[in-house]
Amino acid sequence: MEIRKMQEGKGLIMEIDGRLDTNAAPKLLEEINESLKEGVGSFVLDMKNCDYVASSGLRVILNAQKKMNALHGTMVVKNVINDVMEVFEMTGFADILTFE
Repeated sequence: MEIRKMQEGKGLIMEIDGRLDTNAAPKLLEEINESLKEGVGSFVLDMKNCDYVASSGLRVILNAQKKMNALHGTMVVKNVINDVMEVFEMTGFADILTFE
């Protein structure tokens, strides 16, 4: 999995490419923990090139949402492919997260 970050003012966009599986989740968690700090008002997780999400990846995404809530910011998950969206829906994450 590859991660690209772009800072735009108080907003952070993070694009992930590849599989968000058990091997990749710790890398994404580390990037999120380093990046989501005081001063970040919005976080966009762009998943257009992510073709698989494991339960460990779901936990990392939920962790990011909790961090943004603590920072009183917003988080949006965007460009989710249908197969991955089904995972979000089956696990109830579609009710917790904001999607575009």
